[in-house]
Amino acid sequence: QVQLVESGGGLAQAGRSLRLSCAASGSLFSLKTMGWYRQAPGKQRESVVNITGTGNTNYADSVKGRFTASRDNAKKSVYLQMNSLKPEDTAVYYCRMTWGRYDDWGRGTQVTVSS
Repeated sequence: QVQLVESGGGLAQAGRSLRLSCAASGSLFSLKTMGWYRQAPGKQRESVVNITGTGNTNYADSVKGRFTASRDNAKKSVYLQMNSLKPEDTAVYYCRMTWGRYDDWGRGTQVTVSS
């Protein structure tokens, strides 16, 4: 059973930064695509960024130029550096791991951006 544990969420003022982390258990981490997703109150969960095992990324237009995803395969971790935060970035942020038929989610971490 893979476990994904997010951390680093919290309260930030608009324009400031936060860094999220997601630590994974299990093996073959470097082969697995990791993703950050978010869900704001009353809205559907949406993709923020996906990052492949080799580090290729695909960002949502709403975060391009502000958010940067990275991963450390040796530490089985993925990160999301969020700069120039906006109130509309307020959401629960989830980490996701996919590989073949496997699809695992973390429990999420709350990010709240005040204006």
